[in-house]
Amino acid sequence: MKIVTIGCTHAGTAAIVNTAKLYPEAEITVYERNDNISFLSCGIALYVGGVVSDPHGLFYSSPDQLAALGVNTNMRHEVINIDTDQKRLTVRNLVNGEEFEDTYDKLIMTTGSWPIIPNLEGIKLDNILLCKNYNHSNTIIEKASHAKHITVVGAGYIGVELVEAFQMNGKEVTLIDGVDRILNKYLDPEFTDAIQETLQNKGIKLALNQTVTAFEGTDGRVSKVITSQGEYETDMVILCIGFRPNTELLKGQVDMLPNGAIIVDDYMQTSKKDVFAAGDSCAIHYNPTGKHAYIPLATNAVRMGTLVARNLMGQTIPYMGTQGTSGIKIYEDNIAATGLTELAALEEGLQVETVSMTDHYRPEFMPTSESVTLKVVFEKDTRRIVGAQLMSKVDLTQSINTISVCIQNRMTIDQLGFIDFFFQPHYNKPWNFLNTAGLQALPALTKVDPVLV
Repeated sequence: MKIVTIGCTHAGTAAIVNTAKLYPEAEITVYERNDNISFLSCGIALYVGGVVSDPHGLFYSSPDQLAALGVNTNMRHEVINIDTDQKRLTVRNLVNGEEFEDTYDKLIMTTGSWPIIPNLEGIKLDNILLCKNYNHSNTIIEKASHAKHITVVGAGYIGVELVEAFQMNGKEVTLIDGVDRILNKYLDPEFTDAIQETLQNKGIKLALNQTVTAFEGTDGRVSKVITSQGEYETDMVILCIGFRPNTELLKGQVDMLPNGAIIVDDYMQTSKKDVFAAGDSCAIHYNPTGKHAYIPLATNAVRMGTLVARNLMGQTIPYMGTQGTSGIKIYEDNIAATGLTELAALEEGLQVETVSMTDHYRPEFMPTSESVTLKVVFEKDTRRIVGAQLMSKVDLTQSINTISVCIQNRMTIDQLGFIDFFFQPHYNKPWNFLNTAGLQALPALTKVDPVLV
């Protein structure tokens, strides 16, 4: 059995390691166009900010480790063509330019994603950088050391984490985004308003609800960002606009979403027999809506990659879908979210209601008792939970994982009120704040006149 894997980051590493362990007799070949594998890109802001001083900890595998499992790993090799009918592919050695052909019995596509790069005037100026892989992170650190003012375009998780890191390193920072709120895909306004106030209080300039239209430079290096509403002097720009799946190799050969994300079944197989896919190159089954969606997260990737290995020779374990659960720490605020925000649910056409609460997470008689803000989104008719958001100065983010499980199992807001949680004053109240949210959402009892006998 000859197995070929293209791409080796989160999903690819999970698929390869598990495949090698499950099928030690198989011939496993990996083609990776970069010079490193398994880099945790979610740690870039920590590395840039100096929280992580040794970047080697951000790698969780290596070609040597894969070789110990019997895997033939080809670094700096790019697959340039795939013929899924003939089960053949063409590979280019990026070091010497030589090209050769290879064949497979099973193909695993874990080609990931790549940052969106807008076609704007001045986009090729020096010091306009991407933020995706290890080499990018080193370039950002090197160039930032010579920059006074840094501009980040895109106010998603990566963009917000970067502006925090730069501000803490003494830089002047501007954050630009085309919508009127940061983190708008993850949080509703009552959360983002508070976070934006924190960023502004730290001196970060927010340029929201405006799009970048061009870049201007001096001596070949970016010096100004032009937007639909103004101009911003800068020494360096980092593009964090978003990602698109790397799937051109299979275009027209397997089913995809309009954005190019590969559609897989519950067992990670594409519409083409013996071609599997996982990670950021794929669409996922999004449980809150029941639809396919593109949500590139490392957590999705490692689960999908592991399932590829488990289902490579036969359907054994189905994918349970995802809620897109995520978390972020911004200065002193611990924030997490799962499923749909209220605004996203309405955009999907769902009829939803919400329950919001702010309470002390543990008894007030304790020496400290920070407050927690929680919002839960649920369907009006079925009362099925479809999303939740949480923020607190104390780390209570694991509670969002609990609600993620509730969404996955199609539980209702009423059931949330009566889930069994332990009580211990160090950690919570007799009614856990998740219970409290569920109880607040309970409909009022209809009064019934007593029957006189």
